[in-house]
Parts: sequence; C-alpha cells; structure tokens
Amino acid sequence: MTRDFFHVSKIVIEKAIQYRIASPPSRSPIAEKIRMQIGAHVLRNNLVVAPMAGVTDRPFRQLCKKFGAGLAVSEMVASNSLLWGSEKTRRRANHDGEVDPIAVQIAGADPQMMANAARYNVDQGAQIIDINMGCPAKKVCNAMAGSSLLRDEPLVGRILEAVVNASSVPVTLKFRTGWDTTSKNALTVARIAEESGIRMLTLHGRTRACGFSGHAEYDTIREVKRNTRLPVVANGDIGTPQEAKYVLGYTGADGVMIGRAAQGRPWIFREIEHFLATGETLPSPLVTEIHEVLIEHLEDLHGFYGREKGVKIARKHISWYTKGLAGSANFRHRMNQIDNCEDQIAAVDGFFSLMTQTTRHLQYVDIEESIGDAPAHEQTECKEAVA
Repeated sequence: MTRDFFHVSKIVIEKAIQYRIASPPSRSPIAEKIRMQIGAHVLRNNLVVAPMAGVTDRPFRQLCKKFGAGLAVSEMVASNSLLWGSEKTRRRANHDGEVDPIAVQIAGADPQMMANAARYNVDQGAQIIDINMGCPAKKVCNAMAGSSLLRDEPLVGRILEAVVNASSVPVTLKFRTGWDTTSKNALTVARIAEESGIRMLTLHGRTRACGFSGHAEYDTIREVKRNTRLPVVANGDIGTPQEAKYVLGYTGADGVMIGRAAQGRPWIFREIEHFLATGETLPSPLVTEIHEVLIEHLEDLHGFYGREKGVKIARKHISWYTKGLAGSANFRHRMNQIDNCEDQIAAVDGFFSLMTQTTRHLQYVDIEESIGDAPAHEQTECKEAVA
C-alpha cells in the first residue's frame, strides 16, 4: 500500500470522517472510488443531487439514483405546520418506492418549528434531514430563512441544535459562503455546525448576494474542508466529469453536489462516476436509450402529479432533455401547446424516432447550452446582483 493510503487511513481514524474508500472488485479496471457515509447510511458514491424547488420531486430523484447518484435531496419542505396538510407538502413528503437513503430538506427560521418539522418528516420516512441555509430566493430570505440566517450566527446555532436534538436520524447542513463578499462566515458556520452535531456540510461557492451570477469560488470550500472534521460536499458550477474531478482535487472535498447540470441530463452522474473511477470519458448516450428514459420519466410524472398537472410539469423536463439537440427549438415550442398525456408522449416519440434516422448517439449543436450554466474553472468573484 502507498504512503498516501496510510495517510488517508490515519485521518479517517483520528478525525472520524464519515467516508470510506472501497476497493474495486478483483480483475476490474475500475479504480478505487470514494463512498461517503452519513450516520449508518453508506452511499454508493460521493455524488449528490442538489435540492431544487420544482425539480427534485420523487420521479426526478429516483431517476438520478438510477443513473448513479449516491444521494438525492428532496425539494425543501416548509417548517410551518399549517402547510403540512397542503397538496404540495404531502407530495413532497411522498417517498413511496424511493431508493434509500431518503433525504428531506427543511427550511425555516424558528428553532422549535424546525425541530417539529424534522420530527414530522422522519415520521413520513425521512432517513436524513438536511437544513436549508443556502437558498437565496427573496421570498425565502424575506422570511428570515434560507441564506438570510447566515447574518445571525447565534440563531444558526439554536436552529442546528434544536433540529439535531429532535431528530433520530443524521442531520446535514447546506449553506453558502456568507451573506455577501464583505461578510463571508462559512468557517464560523462550519464550526457551529460541528459543535451542534451536524453530520455533513454542503457548501455552495457563492454568497447570498451572488445569487447564481458569476462563477462559484472554491477557495472558501477548501478552507472549510481544511478546518473541519465533517465531510464536506462542494457545490456550484459543476457541470462535467472534468469539472467534478477538478473541484474535488482543488478543494479536497469529500463529494460534489450537482444541480442545474442534471436537469434534462440525469445520466451526468453515470458519466462523472465513470470518469472519477477510470479517467475515461463515456460516449454520449444512445438516442434510443434517452428516448426510453424520457418516456418513462414522463409516464412517472403523469402518474405522480395526475394527468392535467403532470403534462404541464413535464414540459420543462422535455425542454431540458432536448435543449441543444439539432432541430429541437421548433419541437420545444410545439410541446408547449400540447395539453394531454397521449399527444405529449406521441410528440416525444416522433422527435426521437426522427433523430435515430441520422445518428445513434445524442449530438448537441451547442454543448454549453445543453448542460446549462456550467462554466469553466475560473475563480473570479460573482457580481452581487441580488439585493
């Protein structure tokens, strides 16, 4: 064994970091790959699906896990108990048939309400509770929740302690580097989290004021990783296997979280997992495979939301799947006019069937457009576009 291996093993023992290195099967060319552990839950790998409102519903989480994501975090659930009976909250708390572990994100600003929300979601099947202190949306911050909490470090501590003490499952934290570039406090928040009993940190490399503008910076993530015993997951502008490897190497993070780059491209987790293990880039998926994947996704959405709402929800997913593909602009425009399940599926069948006549693999006219905002590795600071 190499000196590096013993060094890593020593760190694992001394600091009780929640991950392990799994050896590859015999006769396999696959290199060793990191598996993260949160409490008793050993994840398949260190690739995490970001919680995204209106995106990471049960059908999408299941699909990402099928393509190799080690963990998929739900859309955030409000801590206000008055909302728990709403159709939206009940749907977000629906985990029927979902692959373990089930991770639910909660949001709020009152420690007791957050504790109650944790208990409620554990009763509904949550096996990991994630606390949202990273959302930059105005309606969330105006309620003093999400990333606005970073301005009140004592309150951060009270919320974390209340949720940890109320939970019979591991609790994790997702947050940003600070409120703005003049008040970055990620190191302090990480220390508070560690002292409160949080089991894993996910850090987005932007401040709240940045929103999603500019480029994520990874220096703060690296500093947090160097100064905490907790596993750290890096988040922000990771859209390719190469970027995932770069961020892991630069920051020393234990894992990466993928958000916008997975929209319409859930197989990105398969691509990243393969690249990290072998150093090889997988070829683009077969058109026939993605055709089948999209149809199954649409049928799942129609069943999960009901026919009328399911068709509307499915439109954005169809747009993401086909964005950047040759001839897709007119197709996407036409899809927005379709209002029933059968015609929607028939239109998708026609689009992909036509594509198979010219190519076997997906071919993007504009690869950057197809994967969304996934910039290169510039470490430039963002413009503080959000008030």
